[in-house]
Amino acid sequence: MKTLFLTNEYPPHIYGGAGVHVEYLTRELAKLMPVEVRCFGEQRYQSENLRVTGFGFDEQAFRDTDPRLRSPLQALSRCVGFSAQPIDADMVHCHTWYTHFGGILAKKTYGIPLIITTHSLEPLRPWKREQLGLGYDLSCWIEKTALEMADGIIAVSESMKRDLLELFAVDPGRVRVIYNGIDMEEYRPVAAKDALHRFGINPSLPYVLFVGRITRQKGIIYLINAIKYLDPDTQVVLCAGAPDTKEIAREMEGGVRAIQETHKRVLWITEMLDKRTLIELYSNAAVFCCPSIYEPFGIIILEAMACSTPVVASAVGGIKEVVVDGVTGILVALDQKTESPFEPKDPEAFARDLAAPINRLIRDEGLRRQMSEAGRNRAIERFSWHAIAKQVLEFYQELAVRDAR
Repeated sequence: MKTLFLTNEYPPHIYGGAGVHVEYLTRELAKLMPVEVRCFGEQRYQSENLRVTGFGFDEQAFRDTDPRLRSPLQALSRCVGFSAQPIDADMVHCHTWYTHFGGILAKKTYGIPLIITTHSLEPLRPWKREQLGLGYDLSCWIEKTALEMADGIIAVSESMKRDLLELFAVDPGRVRVIYNGIDMEEYRPVAAKDALHRFGINPSLPYVLFVGRITRQKGIIYLINAIKYLDPDTQVVLCAGAPDTKEIAREMEGGVRAIQETHKRVLWITEMLDKRTLIELYSNAAVFCCPSIYEPFGIIILEAMACSTPVVASAVGGIKEVVVDGVTGILVALDQKTESPFEPKDPEAFARDLAAPINRLIRDEGLRRQMSEAGRNRAIERFSWHAIAKQVLEFYQELAVRDAR
């Protein structure tokens, strides 16, 4: 049995949790079966059981395209390329809507089962219209079409499964919940402080860490608003880049500048950081904060927990299945009783609610130690990539048997 992965992100081009998921899952699956990856980029890689090929597009063809439509239309172009090359896999496994059209083509033109892992759902990301314009209608249509014709769907949390069944005409029997994972050998606490010295972080003062893209989904603006409620000596390190739109980039810049005038210990790192640097930043942080307003799982939280860092996070989506409130971290309720289900009813109250548990952990070193140990233990027990790869293979085998009937 051979599987074909279709993905937007693959090393060295990783910018989100879906890319991290595909990187580690394909590595582990390749120990169990032949795996081919077709991705966006110029990658070329071949090992005994893993082959990776990047696909580009004709840049000249999109020279005059509306900037908001360029990304989705370029994705469709690459999806055609995916199936234009011969496929000898027994199934096609898609990740993110950018590749769903490729999965549809592979299913229809090569007669193989279509599996989709849902890392997020377009109807629950309405802020994408800022970025894509009418391209958001296109992405929603492609996702709906692919999910409703998929032979199997992997949801990364129970929360995601509930959303799937509510939003789409999907047979519950075709959906399997398989969590994201973490490499516990790679993500572990380290004593090194090279990254702190490099970026000017004071190692003698505690700091709160944020890691993520600058997007409405990640809620970073709410964390910036919470900084004024933090204890004055608390450092805040924002590892945030790749803004979705110019508008949110300007909002982020204005918010950081304004808070830096009154809270002098705010550091904004915009560059993409390598894993070694991130692991050092996780390991030395007093608290990791994830203020997302929509999060199907929260793989970034697993990285922090694996590095023995206590977590303060929004009580939304799959985060509630990763963080044990009061044990591995503290969850903050997001009062969403507004016209938009993705914005807090009172943003200022939410900012204060984020700050309170951060201050509590900063002030209580004993509580931080307890949550640090509990968080890493939970990551080890529940979220091994090796175990997750075996669950995916078992799902493939079940689908193969069903397809043969």
